[in-house]
Amino acid sequence: MTLTCGVDVGGTKIAGAVVDTEGKVLEEHRVESPATNTEAIEDAIADLVTELGSRHHIEAVGVGAAGYVSASRSVVMFAPNLAWRDVDLRAELEERVDVPVVIENDANAAAWGEFRFGAAADADDLLLVTVGTGVGGGIVLDGELFRGSFGAAAEIGHLRVVADGRECGCGKRGCLEQYGSGSALVKNARSAADDPEAAALLAAAGGDAAAIEGPMITELAQQGDAFACAQLAEIGRWLGEGIASLAAVLDPAVVVIGGGVSDAGDLLLDPIREGFRRQLTAREYRPEAEIRLATLGNRAGMIGAADLARR
Repeated sequence: MTLTCGVDVGGTKIAGAVVDTEGKVLEEHRVESPATNTEAIEDAIADLVTELGSRHHIEAVGVGAAGYVSASRSVVMFAPNLAWRDVDLRAELEERVDVPVVIENDANAAAWGEFRFGAAADADDLLLVTVGTGVGGGIVLDGELFRGSFGAAAEIGHLRVVADGRECGCGKRGCLEQYGSGSALVKNARSAADDPEAAALLAAAGGDAAAIEGPMITELAQQGDAFACAQLAEIGRWLGEGIASLAAVLDPAVVVIGGGVSDAGDLLLDPIREGFRRQLTAREYRPEAEIRLATLGNRAGMIGAADLARR
């Protein structure tokens, strides 16, 4: 059986897994990410792969990185939360691990994982929307990962939804990420913390609005708190409307919602579905994409990267 290694590189951690041809994780290992030092990041990835390779015969490595990856799947052109700028990461890693390496955007890798082995394994097309600190995405069309001419496709968090809206970390204004992300969820809740209906959330934060965090909102919403449910519904509406705009272009069969905020389940998905249906062009006269919850969790990127390395 061919075994490959999938690595998910983030700003705070690097996770790696040995994955078989059926998408099964045989072993997983995590280390801290030295995000501000490019050589240290590469050494950490190589050490992780070497550690896993000491117990498994790994034939290739796939690396998912949060950033813009070249069409050749070798150069990280820009990574917002890491120190990479025009780094030929594939060449650097192949020197260290002595097996073929493929570099891919982390959301693309997660999309491929969900397409091959997760929530969209029964579909030919997929739009993945990851809802975490920001909003990311990945697209599979006719069974192939869509990367665009320059490798920078599917940055859906930077679809403009409000003209001259909130300032985004990308330098533009009005991006979907500023209205439909975990960061937006927290920002909205903190700004409304003086509302009497927010009393339970404020109490959970020890009376300090600045201490409100996303998991608090989700937990209270799951307990039926009306204010917390409304906060999730607000970002869900934005996401649904953004997905409807994307469906006008891509017409996917399945939309998969992943990322940390998706832990809220239907408390997030139902508002997404409502916003999507309300905004979908010619809804009464066309088949409607099915919106599903991701099933691979935080392993999706590793599993997808490992499978892309095998391909």
